Amino acid sequence: MDKTEQDRLKKAAGIEAAKLVENGMTAGLGTGSTVRFFVDELGRRVKEEGLEFTGVTTSRRTKEQAEGYGIRIVDIDQVDHIDVTIDGADEVDKDFNGIKGGGAALLWEKIVAVNSRRIVWIVDESKVVDTIGRFPLPVEVIPFGERHVLDRFKERGYNPVLRLDGQGQPVLTDEHNHIIDLHLERIEHPQDLAQDLITTVGVVEHGLFLNMVDTVIVGDPNGPRVMTNANK
Repeated sequence: MDKTEQDRLKKAAGIEAAKLVENGMTAGLGTGSTVRFFVDELGRRVKEEGLEFTGVTTSRRTKEQAEGYGIRIVDIDQVDHIDVTIDGADEVDKDFNGIKGGGAALLWEKIVAVNSRRIVWIVDESKVVDTIGRFPLPVEVIPFGERHVLDRFKERGYNPVLRLDGQGQPVLTDEHNHIIDLHLERIEHPQDLAQDLITTVGVVEHGLFLNMVDTVIVGDPNGPRVMTNANK
């Protein structure tokens, strides 16, 4: 799939998801290339339809985009609930397990998600897979002692790589942590892996989002289609 077609599918999914945000809601706004189309559509609705809602964002860059449209953005600790969070995903499988964090926002994304009454992911069809793991699994770690965390991951066969920016410096999250990407190819036992990662000293959070999402809106060449998690 070329980028033009992929962007078309992402945009279609984003526009469809924007219909879920209603007047008076508190909505979580995710991070990533598909979410940018979603926020663009929310901005159009604010301008043309008079939509009024409160947003909680999962990254500073989404906050800047949303505020540019005049959307009211507040800190998560200023609200007592989030009605719906709409976010992207790097991979999602048939069991509604996903990998997130390609945009280095996984910690904020997970905090917003677990405080949401409903979670919706928007993806293009290339992100729907049989088994997650081909996309490198992001793990957020504190900089202090990260070399030792890398060594432990190597010993466990996780093929870890510290994520660097274009200048060869470690990518910084919004919490000024670093990202280690695990090149696993297939994750056969995601629950066991999640437990192993989160109990490793130095790890802040991992990008496994397991059976958390309620609905996935997939950008399909024939139009957006909806996957519903029957276990939620």
